[in-house]
Amino acid sequence: MLTEAQVQEFHNNGFVKGNVVLGDNEVELLRAELDLVMEGKSVRRPVLNHNMLDGGSLYDNMKMIVTERVVQIVNIWMASDAFFQHANNPTICEEIAQLCETDTVRVWHDQVQYKPPHSGGPTGWHQDHPLWPIIQPADLVSAWVALDDAVIENGCMWMVPGSHKWGNHQKYIASTPDFKPYHKQPELLPEGAVVESVPFEIKKGQVGYHHCMTWHGSPHNRSEMKRRAIAVHYMPGHTRYEPSASHPMHGYVQVQPGEILQGDHFPTVYRRSAVRQ
Repeated sequence: MLTEAQVQEFHNNGFVKGNVVLGDNEVELLRAELDLVMEGKSVRRPVLNHNMLDGGSLYDNMKMIVTERVVQIVNIWMASDAFFQHANNPTICEEIAQLCETDTVRVWHDQVQYKPPHSGGPTGWHQDHPLWPIIQPADLVSAWVALDDAVIENGCMWMVPGSHKWGNHQKYIASTPDFKPYHKQPELLPEGAVVESVPFEIKKGQVGYHHCMTWHGSPHNRSEMKRRAIAVHYMPGHTRYEPSASHPMHGYVQVQPGEILQGDHFPTVYRRSAVRQ
């Protein structure tokens, strides 16, 4: 469980660091499984497995260089039992329930973003929920677990504290050449909003949580180190299917608009038991 101070930090800033949740052996297993999936050697397949910088990107507020790579895999849990077990990690799921203030947690989808040494490209500044135009409301929380130390040198994430409270500004978020975020029309921001980013360094095996409206991004990896991580995007139990545009998970939805998003491809990973009197 997260402490009251950690929960308050999350509500204030839109992100918080948790503890180390994976031991060395568990990290090594996920690394090995990731290699199999990236190389197309797994029996089952994820929803996506590609260089997210090819042919344009949803995170399009930075100029990309063709030779740069960010390997993006969506729903690796569908290809790997080990990653499915990770999505069910009891510590993570219980802490997600804390942060979402819910008694039921489901997987929206997961996402690997691997920045290889030297050629790892940036993930431009963005908010998650505006890129997920088939679900409402905007109160999902992601659990980002590092499979390598994620530090400034190898392209760790950066966050803008308090930005989860500002609303949807995705189309106005931009980046300077030195990877500082700014708002194209700052007059649209609420009074007192300060667009200032801070690094979110995460140790190997450690979890970091962030709100789906928090501004975040990660710069190039020009180091000798790999930067592998698994993010699981979790939904509180009341999340509805409300399509307004397309999304890679669209074809897996089996409920009607307005209904709770659930089903085999959106597994329930936590349900708080009723307290017996």
